[in-house]
Amino acid sequence: MLYKKQEIMAILDLKKSVLTHIDNADERLLKLMKALAESYEEAAQEDFILSEEQYAIIDKRRKAHVKGESKSFTWEQVKQNARNASQ
Repeated sequence: MLYKKQEIMAILDLKKSVLTHIDNADERLLKLMKALAESYEEAAQEDFILSEEQYAIIDKRRKAHVKGESKSFTWEQVKQNARNASQ
């Protein structure tokens, strides 16, 4: 994810603020923050779990690629296509 300089500064300020709260936190707040962080991590991992249908699609595409039945690009071609699309 790309951030603008202002967004980066806001994120850094937010991190400093959270760290200040952590430094001054009692056990109850720390337990709440830990639970929140663990919940956040679990949700982020779920975003990357593929369904059986998605695995089947990927496997079908891989088999077609191995057989030479699909179009592929070099890394340089991919970068050039991305540059051309952004213009």
